[in-house]
Amino acid sequence: MVEDRKLAVLRAIVEDYVSTQEPVGSKALVERHKLGVSPATVRNDMAALEEEGFITQPHTSAGRVPTDKGYRLFVDRLSQVKPLSTAERRAIMTLLEGALDLDDVVQRSVRLLAQLTRQVAIVQYPTLSRSTVRHVELVVLNASRLLLVLILSTGRVEQRVVELPEELPEDRVSEMRSKLNRAVVGERLPEAAAQLVEFEPSQRVPVAVLVAALIEAMSDHRSDERVAVGGTANLARFGEGFDSSIKPMLEALEEHVVLLKLLGEASSSTLTVRIGHEVPFEELSATSVVATGYGPRDEALATLGIVGPTRMDYPGTMATVRAVARYVSQILDEGR
Repeated sequence: MVEDRKLAVLRAIVEDYVSTQEPVGSKALVERHKLGVSPATVRNDMAALEEEGFITQPHTSAGRVPTDKGYRLFVDRLSQVKPLSTAERRAIMTLLEGALDLDDVVQRSVRLLAQLTRQVAIVQYPTLSRSTVRHVELVVLNASRLLLVLILSTGRVEQRVVELPEELPEDRVSEMRSKLNRAVVGERLPEAAAQLVEFEPSQRVPVAVLVAALIEAMSDHRSDERVAVGGTANLARFGEGFDSSIKPMLEALEEHVVLLKLLGEASSSTLTVRIGHEVPFEELSATSVVATGYGPRDEALATLGIVGPTRMDYPGTMATVRAVARYVSQILDEGR
């Protein structure tokens, strides 16, 4: 009973501090929240929470503010994530459903996350090596030139113009198209490329050139570490609330290696929240990261999330990150 009451007091402190940006006193808690106990009991609970390291007093005679440990307990004990409003859900659906291709989906997702959470949004492009082949198309440009089109489960499209050393008749092109699709559709790219190494063992030169181009397209990992970032200026809104200068934070967020590591633990559809000193970079120790994986058919091919101050609306932010990830996953699943 006492632990439940202390948790209720901590929850009230977190909610008030996030809302007012001011240290919270016992009198304010009693006035704003129906805790069902006397102010003296609330003061005792606050003293116990402070002794246990969940809240702290910034200076003498001030109210209390949550510590990283307090935020951690608050997040871990969330019984439910705040549902999105009808307007927020409509905004997500409307913006994402108009996306033309994968790049457009990623860029729109970044803008959405930044606008809805008012934090720094980060979206990783789907990892190529985790993708599966959706379709291989061969388009005849002329008798000795083909356009090879590789379509992946993420919606990514790779194209290669293949110059053949000799002519390949259209019926042979059609046959090759069918054989290639039977061999690789539904396969992850590493397995598909491995199969192609053994594909068509005959020494027909045009076929060998075509297969080599397809393997090269499957092995192009240049975008595996690409990320899109939006809303960096949002951190400036919290400049006075950070213990140190905001400049090192902004510099850290310019490094894509840092961004990828921030998202690194969110390799599944489970929501991950790292708070304060749990973030693996000292420059970002005054921030929190909320992230999750996304991809078709509940298969996380990449991650997305936000970076913001530890003093954030965790229930609302977590709901938004999860909702955007689900909508993006649905779009990729539908092959848009």
